[in-house]
Amino acid sequence: MALPSQHRLRSPRSFSKVYHQGRRLGSQYLAIKALKNPVPDDRSPKDLSSGICFGVSISRKVHKRAVVRNRLKRQIHAALSTLLPRATGAWWVVINVRTTAIDCKYYDFLRELESLLTALEVLDGN
Repeated sequence: MALPSQHRLRSPRSFSKVYHQGRRLGSQYLAIKALKNPVPDDRSPKDLSSGICFGVSISRKVHKRAVVRNRLKRQIHAALSTLLPRATGAWWVVINVRTTAIDCKYYDFLRELESLLTALEVLDGN
């Protein structure tokens, strides 16, 4: 199940804004940067969602084959779509996948995303 398009972070300017101004939190498999109540640029109208937007970044250092990187990205998008109803407020979140995540399964990503996003107060803790 893919993440809905209105909840995807797309423009490179939005990614760089999150990298420069956001709060960072990391774990064994993922590193997350989150920016609360972002003010979008005039040139990025697709990122004007009133809710939450996610972006997933996977480097070639994680794995050389695009098939593997795309599988990891699909698993993360599926976990995010499960957690999306618990999101509160307007956030831009960028998720970086670490090299240790090669052997992760869906439930590993779900567990880590839930704990990290709750700690950053992106998700409701209840």
